[in-house]
Amino acid sequence: MADVVVVGGGYGGLASAARLAKQGHAVTLVEAGERLGGALERVVRDEFAWDAGPSSTLLPAVVRDLFRKTGRPLERELTLQHRDLVREHRFVDGTSLRLPGSSREAQQAAVDGLSPGLGEAWLDHVAAYAETWEVLRREHLERPWLPSLADRATRAVLFPRESLARRTRRSFRDRRLRQVATWAAVAEGHDPRQVPAWVGVTAYLEQRFGVWTVAAEDGGMSALADALERRLATRRVDVVRDTRVLDLELRGGRVAGVRTAAGTLDADVVVCAIDPRRLPTLAPHVARTLPALPAPVAHLGLEADGLPDLPEETVVHGKDVAFSITTGGTAPDGTRAWTVRGRGRLHEDVVEALARLGTDLDLRRRIVRRVDRSPRDQVETWGGTPWGVQWQGRGTVTARLGPTTPVPGVYAAGAHAAPGAGLPFVGLSAALVAQAVGPAERPR
Repeated sequence: MADVVVVGGGYGGLASAARLAKQGHAVTLVEAGERLGGALERVVRDEFAWDAGPSSTLLPAVVRDLFRKTGRPLERELTLQHRDLVREHRFVDGTSLRLPGSSREAQQAAVDGLSPGLGEAWLDHVAAYAETWEVLRREHLERPWLPSLADRATRAVLFPRESLARRTRRSFRDRRLRQVATWAAVAEGHDPRQVPAWVGVTAYLEQRFGVWTVAAEDGGMSALADALERRLATRRVDVVRDTRVLDLELRGGRVAGVRTAAGTLDADVVVCAIDPRRLPTLAPHVARTLPALPAPVAHLGLEADGLPDLPEETVVHGKDVAFSITTGGTAPDGTRAWTVRGRGRLHEDVVEALARLGTDLDLRRRIVRRVDRSPRDQVETWGGTPWGVQWQGRGTVTARLGPTTPVPGVYAAGAHAAPGAGLPFVGLSAALVAQAVGPAERPR
């Protein structure tokens, strides 16, 4: 049985701690703040509440596997609900696309609504990712891998010469479909010209598996963090809060513990589930990477009378900017709780910039409550960015850490150790760490 210290109480840290504890290790999780969950939190003002971070997830099987492998199944804790629509996209020419999930035929019909024939081009683009997904899933996401040992098919997928921007230009003459196909990368703070083409596999996952969420009345996506916190208690994980980890403790070149502001915690194994730049021992190994920063956010309480009827997520595409509007917050009667995020060349307040697009989404006079969070506010609140590593070309695959690191006994999980910032990729990174560490020789 190894003494394991997990650094960071975000989703990646929670998932890693739960899996390793179930494998028989004695696990201590250290979190710099008072609460667990990282970006899986609720922002509350009076009777209004909004998801602070993700409001949905792909690949529900990843979440279900985490709960099944660590104790009671997910359905005994909370309910994931399928969304009929992936999202609505609105464009500067006044057209819009309500894109359904989990159905090729429904997506083709919806895209043909933009212009006859576009639906077939969309299906061809998405279908091209089917084989890509199988290679990624089998060789990169579901088992630890080493670049030097990757086979030719895996290397062809992970290190393409083609960027996502170039792939979508080749697939679509219609700019609107290029905006739809690159949105997932843009939403996470990336330039599609710097993103390898395979990252567009998100469109395939949305089409095949759909988008899922936790209902607001069940607590929104933050309920997932609450359920995992309960799971840690069941698995007897020792949780240390309000304690910042300063660095790793090494002996003979191998990790021996972590140094905190309150003293040193001995450990045979350490899992870094935070930005490795924050640990001086690991920082030199990720010097070539940059963080992908959060978008500026405005959580809004709005008068409901006359408010447009939007689905759970709407993306409004401008020329150099785009806005994501999520509507799943809780609010008192006669009001709604929406969240607005902005990406692109924003030089003003996100609500003002949204209003300037000249749509029916001028929300300024409807606001009754408002909570703003700048990118810096979010990073300071969560102790780092939940969006992980910024794509700087195909070499980013090997520039980041995870699941192993160059320091013996140290592993990496979370958004900084995954190819994407979404919950499925973060959850898979925790599963990879559990595989790499392995079960305890003497279960406790």
